[in-house]
Amino acid sequence: MTGNELLSPRVREWTPAKSVEDMDRAGVAASIASITNPGLWLGDEEAARRLARECNDYAAGMIRDHPGRFGLFAAMPMPAIDASLREIEYACDTLRADGIGLFTSYGERWLGNADFAPVFEELDRRKALVFVHPTVAPCCAKLIAEVPPPVVEYGTDTTRSIASLLFTGTAARFPNIRYIFSHGGGTAPYLFERFLRLEQGAKDRAERLPRGVVHELKKFHYDLALTANPVPVSALLKLVPVSQVLFGTDFPSGGASVEGVKGLAACGLAPSDLRAIERENALRLLPRVKA
Repeated sequence: MTGNELLSPRVREWTPAKSVEDMDRAGVAASIASITNPGLWLGDEEAARRLARECNDYAAGMIRDHPGRFGLFAAMPMPAIDASLREIEYACDTLRADGIGLFTSYGERWLGNADFAPVFEELDRRKALVFVHPTVAPCCAKLIAEVPPPVVEYGTDTTRSIASLLFTGTAARFPNIRYIFSHGGGTAPYLFERFLRLEQGAKDRAERLPRGVVHELKKFHYDLALTANPVPVSALLKLVPVSQVLFGTDFPSGGASVEGVKGLAACGLAPSDLRAIERENALRLLPRVKA
């Protein structure tokens, strides 16, 4: 989310009650709360740690106040490693969060960066569900004045992060982490051939990708927030099975959830596939929010 989006009335005036109203209009049983851009890191580790705790405690209050309607992908004070490890412990052991929320990059470091290995080691140990939301890397925030960063850069940064996890060997090294990438995996389905060619030419692929790019991509999960359109959905389903695809929204910043429901209904999916994407796949990952 850009600074301008943060100032928009629908974001500024958001409340949990408005989320419930939006869900009811769209026929959505439950939503998982997470922090979006610009995130929590403003260069001050203590401030990021404190803000992460406040956000997670607030979301836990939403869960208590609206039984069955909300879950939590806990916010992390990344890239502060020790503070993030403490917040993982608190979120998982005290709040019983449904998963951990991360961004695609922090500064100019993507998720496969070796600096982040202690966090991924702990997430792997816990077999954590990790929701990855895109952001804008410093390189690319103001490339085209007429095109806001979310239009192109969010999908691109998602793809950079997926590539980082694959080709650094992070995805294979920590196989117990269950990932959800937002917005249909960004541009990854369209760059699939290039991923394969890079894998084929990699001298150390046996070490970093012992089971191959295809295996790792098919393990990941992908939500359809702002992606419920026949073109990206058909591309994604050529890459991964229906079991890996989840309904998603960007409420409030991305508009009403009912738009995503209508978009998905127009994708021409078989009724069983539609049920899986709208509900059944999520329940396997998020049993606590079953409603």
